[in-house]
Amino acid sequence: MLFWILVAVLTAAVAVILLYPLLRGAKAAENSRAGEAAVYRDQLRELDRDLAGGLITPEEADYARAEIGRRLIAVAAGEPETMPKPARHHRVTEAFVLLILPVLGLCLYLTTGRPDLPAQPLEARLENPGNDVAMLIAKAERHLAENPDDGKGWDVLAPIYVRTMRVNDALVAYRNAIRLLGPSPIRLDGLAETLMAVSDGVVTDEARQALEQSLTLEPDNPRARFYVALSMEQAGRADEARRAFEALAQQSPADAPWLPLVNEHIAKNGGAAAQPSAPGGPTSEDMAAAENMSAGDRQQMIRGMVESLDAKLNADPNNFEGWMRLVRSYAVLNDKDRAADALKRGLAAFPPAGEQGRHLLALARELGIATEGMTQ
Repeated sequence: MLFWILVAVLTAAVAVILLYPLLRGAKAAENSRAGEAAVYRDQLRELDRDLAGGLITPEEADYARAEIGRRLIAVAAGEPETMPKPARHHRVTEAFVLLILPVLGLCLYLTTGRPDLPAQPLEARLENPGNDVAMLIAKAERHLAENPDDGKGWDVLAPIYVRTMRVNDALVAYRNAIRLLGPSPIRLDGLAETLMAVSDGVVTDEARQALEQSLTLEPDNPRARFYVALSMEQAGRADEARRAFEALAQQSPADAPWLPLVNEHIAKNGGAAAQPSAPGGPTSEDMAAAENMSAGDRQQMIRGMVESLDAKLNADPNNFEGWMRLVRSYAVLNDKDRAADALKRGLAAFPPAGEQGRHLLALARELGIATEGMTQ
């Protein structure tokens, strides 16, 4: 009901605004007629003074009085030849404003609007933001303003800030998440990438420190290793950068999506594109044999190396880096079932409550591996 009352009030206000110039024009016409009649009355009085003073003859006075009287009567009666009559299109405009315009607006709203949609004040939209990213951010920001020590909230908000190009806010969020929840490869890599975004792609000292800390937690983290090598390249240390990129290429899966970019940087720093290897440490003889294989045979060799690593971890499960590599390898091979099984076995050796278990879960989420029922 309140909505329709507001619609009626707004419609009336708009109608008044549109009609005001027309009404003002009619009033101006009335004022003009009153002023003209006053002038004619003054002329009659002036005529009597002229006659009394002998300035005109009685015949001239009678003639002039008759003419002025005719004009005065015409003004008072509103004759067409002496006064502007209201234009016909003014009346059409008034009818349009008062009747047709509100009807058209109502029909348009009923056709394209949602009169059946219940009212949603800001509070309600914050409670149920749906797919509205701006509303999700507003809800998270309001929550964090009231609970600034909620590390999980900062952890969730940081990458959202990055995706919406609010990099300075992302820096604050990443730093708060690391301060409250502790460092992890994902948080540290996110902080480093955000610092690089702020500095137009330059790996700053602070970004490199975050990356090196990430590598102490996950030595085979390709993201961190790539950016560390890039920092060497940007510092003009071409030989060190080339070796770092070559080491990353040698220890990457055969179909790793980052390999083409790594090979570009190897060539840029004076090297030749390296042939990737699968996790599990293939020898130079393995690599030479792989060059003569078909794509199917090469993929089979890579899978055999991954399965060899799997068998080693079954025999010695206390190898955190091995579990990280195994989960990532199965994901690269697009074998999500085995990746999930490797994650489950890795969490048996390194429970989710511990720092290493949390890293395994974070890696799984990054790779799109289901973690339901594994977080306890």
